Amino acid sequence: MIPKECKRLAEVDFPIAVVSRHAAKEKSVRYGHPSTLHLWWARRPLAACRAMLMALLLPDPCDADCPEEFKQRARNILPRVQGTVGADDIDLRRELLRFIGDFANWDNSTSPVFLESARGLVRAAQGEDPPLIVDPFSGGGSIPLEALRIGCDTFAGDLNPVACTILKTILQDVPRGGTALADDLRKLGAEIRAVAEKELSPLYPLDPDGAKPIAYLWARTITCDTCGADVPLVRSFWLSKKTSGKRALRYAVQRPKNSPPHAVFEVFKPLKDADVPRGSVKRAKATCLCCNVVMVPERVRTQLIKQHGGANARVDEGGTRIGGATLLAVAIVKSGTDGRDYRVANVSDYRNVWLAEGRLEELKNSITFPDGLPVVPDDALPLMSGTFNVPLYGMTRWSDLFSTRQMVTMLTILKEIRSRRNSSAASRIAGLAFSRFADIFNALCQWESTKTQVRHLFTRQAIPMLWDFAEPNPLGDQAGDYAVTLETMARVIAGSPEGCHPGQVQLTDACAFPLPDDSCDVWFTDPPYYFAVPYADLSDFFFVWLRRCFAEDPTIRDPYDPENRLTPKDRELCEMSHWDAVRYPNKDKQFFEQGMATAFSEGRRTLKDDGIGAVVFAHKTTEGWEALLSGMIQGRWVITASWPIATELANRLRARDSAALATSVHLVCRPRPDDAPIGDWTDVLRELPQRVGDWIERLQAEGVKGADLVFACIGPAMEIYSRYRRVEDAEGREIPLGGDPSAVEPYKRGFLAYVWETVGRLALEEVLGTAEARARNGAAGALEEDARLTALFLWTLQTTETDSTDAEPSDAEDEAEEEDDDEAKPQKKKVGYTLIFDVARRFAQPLGIHLDKWEGRIIETEKGIVRLLPVGDRASQLFGEADAAAISRRIEADVKASRNYSFAFMQDVGAAPEIKARSRGRKGAKRAATEIAEAPTPQPVTTLDRLHAAMLLQRGGQTNGLRAMLREETQRGLDFLRLANALSRLYPKDSEEKRLLDAMLLAVPRN
Repeated sequence: MIPKECKRLAEVDFPIAVVSRHAAKEKSVRYGHPSTLHLWWARRPLAACRAMLMALLLPDPCDADCPEEFKQRARNILPRVQGTVGADDIDLRRELLRFIGDFANWDNSTSPVFLESARGLVRAAQGEDPPLIVDPFSGGGSIPLEALRIGCDTFAGDLNPVACTILKTILQDVPRGGTALADDLRKLGAEIRAVAEKELSPLYPLDPDGAKPIAYLWARTITCDTCGADVPLVRSFWLSKKTSGKRALRYAVQRPKNSPPHAVFEVFKPLKDADVPRGSVKRAKATCLCCNVVMVPERVRTQLIKQHGGANARVDEGGTRIGGATLLAVAIVKSGTDGRDYRVANVSDYRNVWLAEGRLEELKNSITFPDGLPVVPDDALPLMSGTFNVPLYGMTRWSDLFSTRQMVTMLTILKEIRSRRNSSAASRIAGLAFSRFADIFNALCQWESTKTQVRHLFTRQAIPMLWDFAEPNPLGDQAGDYAVTLETMARVIAGSPEGCHPGQVQLTDACAFPLPDDSCDVWFTDPPYYFAVPYADLSDFFFVWLRRCFAEDPTIRDPYDPENRLTPKDRELCEMSHWDAVRYPNKDKQFFEQGMATAFSEGRRTLKDDGIGAVVFAHKTTEGWEALLSGMIQGRWVITASWPIATELANRLRARDSAALATSVHLVCRPRPDDAPIGDWTDVLRELPQRVGDWIERLQAEGVKGADLVFACIGPAMEIYSRYRRVEDAEGREIPLGGDPSAVEPYKRGFLAYVWETVGRLALEEVLGTAEARARNGAAGALEEDARLTALFLWTLQTTETDSTDAEPSDAEDEAEEEDDDEAKPQKKKVGYTLIFDVARRFAQPLGIHLDKWEGRIIETEKGIVRLLPVGDRASQLFGEADAAAISRRIEADVKASRNYSFAFMQDVGAAPEIKARSRGRKGAKRAATEIAEAPTPQPVTTLDRLHAAMLLQRGGQTNGLRAMLREETQRGLDFLRLANALSRLYPKDSEEKRLLDAMLLAVPRN
């Protein structure tokens, strides 16, 4: 066993770059990966969890207290996978870290050699009795699953019944059943499919020529207020954008004498994009195809509300559509041909919808549940702007998310699953597969024209409005077929590692954890974040179907509120009042912070004295980090290491031009002794810069940059602070963790304000030099505030290198082909680079940078986001109404005449308009003098202003003026070129600013 005093590998070293590369690439793994078993949000990459667990469990061979027996056994194990180990302890440490990095590779995760080696190393370190790994916020189960993979015992807890169902499947059913379980599941699935096909084939028949429909492409439809025509709400008329088979819809307007006009559709092959008609709806404004009148969002909403969202067509017995949704086209597969073909709707298509209406009533009467649970999920949907928008359009119940024919399919399959329910793992997984199936079989699924397939609902953590939608054929042998869903899950089971024993899973609250004191060896978790998305509300989409599959199961319910038919909400740890102040008035900042402190205290209670913990966090606000760290401090933890691991793809859409994190910081921690000393503030403050500076240098060598680097520096800073039970100044006043960052006194300001200041100062020192790092209030020898702010801004925006060029985003990370149309969205995204205001302020303020001073000049703040203005946006500000050519001529003339060329531009920045007193009398002169006295003082032209002006001249091709300006600047001093070179290194490689700077620097005269 590892002595208590011996450090673990995770506390001294970690293969950051290697593990990050494997974690990022894992996002592209599809078939057989455990993440495809069932959707769960914010699931941690298995590579990162596997590597961190190994590092937490293995001792550092270079530690004096490391057992010799472990070192000997490790030297015998490692050659099985990577050759002979050197004689020194440092060689063994190096090889252990190499093994951890290689084992993070997905391809090695099921290799018998790697598995046995990993399990052997854990036994060598921990003894023959498997160590217990506990995760109280297990979610999708990445951490406990990897604990089982390496031979440990695990206890997985979660408050959400959907998460617990997933956990029981992957941590209990799969290890017990092994690969044979996959065969059992396929057999059961074939039985269900056979019955479903018999029941559903009349509703989804083959075409008369034998072609098989695989998707029905619908559009919600309203009536034009002007001409009375039906207006199908269509975002795009493209059917296929594939080069080999482009297809789209076009329409002709027919105008009968005695009835409203209507559009008639046809499928065609467009020769160019312009041939395809524009969509009929954008930002909830609908354009009539027949008269081109635009209807405002309020009218669109009103009509859809009356239709309960508009997913259903109203059809008479003869198959004539008389209202509701319009079937635009049908995607088909013809026997003996490759690819998709398309046809327009016909009477038979609509009549099949009519048949479904009668079938639904039959099913409602043939299915019963205990406790009076309704057959159709009729629980209310919450309305949360940006997350649950569909209630605005009439979808107020969970059942409204499904068309009538889809509801018939869901209930038909549900009935068959319930008729076969028993204690077997296969029957339980069939129910979980049904929940997963709902994600791609609802009236909010999109037809993806670039891939010509149906796309599932949860491409992001929201249920947004979708005007036109794709209804997959549940018998189509494609995505949207229950049998395909079952096969995907069977692949996961078949590919699971052998030799894993079952874990323990319990539906439980992390703030009242059921384990006894001193019972676990490792406490490793990914806790909820401050302003987390409402996972419990989102999971109700799956829960309403799981509840009906497992109606008799006491664990598929809210254990704290028997009257609640949905997932537990009241105890869910997140700050929710900003989402829904009506339902969650008490779930504010204080609720979250107190809950986190309690959860960390519970973790400290259940961990053995010689145990070790790790907490994963990836929040991008300083406020979120303060909440997490405050909980850890109150829970009596000492942070001993901090490792940023790339878990996100840097090229995903939301990471572009913003400080979205590519890494998750893994904080390694130990229980703080009850007799920990009181720290001296002077000593803590003295140690902080050196500790953080060394860590920045280390992380940069590993390719960690920007916001990832900023938050990764919290670890070493907290090592200094958290080792004490409290930190006091010379007067005995406690220095709290957080406080007022604008305060001067340390006991009011708080420790973390000094951390942000230290990181910011070290960043400026790196990119601009020592003078700028120390500058406050215009210190001599330093660049102006705007240059320091720009440099700090761009430094924070740098992207961590993940080497993920061959990785594609997973389904949960893909962005929608067409944006969710919501009238609340801006028409056009503003260009520029953005930071959360809180982050920008925390860095700028202690460095003497006043954000308000530069508002409207180089930054723009809106809704808590600070945007760094692109150079192009400053043209009118710098040049006024003159164009670049006029400014170029003026600069040439000024330089030639030895005048200060800076006055050629920036004449109006910060100054009031020129005032001309028309009256020559005494009152007019007095009024003019008063107005001039009250006018703001113009801000002086800065080095950054002159640099931006030069970049604009470069963009405008004004070579002569640019050269004259550069000659003048090189004679003026070094600041201009120093700033230009610094910003050239900081701007993204593909940015216009980078291109302009580099081209401009080539024109600098050489001495």
